[in-house]
Order: sequence, then structure tokens, then C-alpha cells
Amino acid sequence: MSENNDGQAQGAVGCLLAVAGVTVAGVFALPRAAYSIDGGFEAHARDWSVILVEMPLILLAGLLVPPMTWAAATRWLRPWAAFLVCAAVVALGLWGVAAVWHPRQGPDPGYGPGI
Repeated sequence: MSENNDGQAQGAVGCLLAVAGVTVAGVFALPRAAYSIDGGFEAHARDWSVILVEMPLILLAGLLVPPMTWAAATRWLRPWAAFLVCAAVVALGLWGVAAVWHPRQGPDPGYGPGI
């Protein structure tokens, strides 16, 4: 009976990690993508690749990576160590996104100061 309860608890932790992962990924990535989603003046710089491809992939990774890491880590480690491994993997993933993903942040450089 206790093995069943341990499995249910580990499954619940995996689900909570999935929710936390997608929340952290959204909080991290949405402000960076805000200009590409809004498009600036008259939506001139709206970038559909950010809206339709990059943001969904980042959110999907935030949803899948923490519980998959948790499932893999609990096979060989105690739950507290598996949680630390999950935190480290999420931190490395966010660092990787910050290092590689640079959506447009301001107007095109061709715009001058005006008249």
C-alpha cells in the first residue's frame, strides 16, 4: 500500500512541476516577446514566428522538461536530490533560452528621429 502512495505522490509532484515549469517559462519569455507580439507602432514589427513557433515551443519545453527530469531523476536519486536536479535543469534551460533567443526589442534601426 505504501508503494502505491509513493507512486501517487511522485506523480502529483511531477504534475506540480509541469505547472510550475510552464508558469516559469511564461513569466520568463512573455516579457521578452511582448514587442514582437504587439508589433510596435501600427503593428509594423509584429513577428509571427515568435507568436506561432517560438513561444509555443518555449512553453512546451517548460511543460515537459521538469516532469521528465523528475521521472528520470527519481529512478536513481532520493526525492529531495531529484528536486534539486529538476531545479538545476530548469535554471540551465532558462539560461540557454536567454543566451540564444533574442526576439526584436525595439523599432527597426531605419526609423529616424522624425522631423
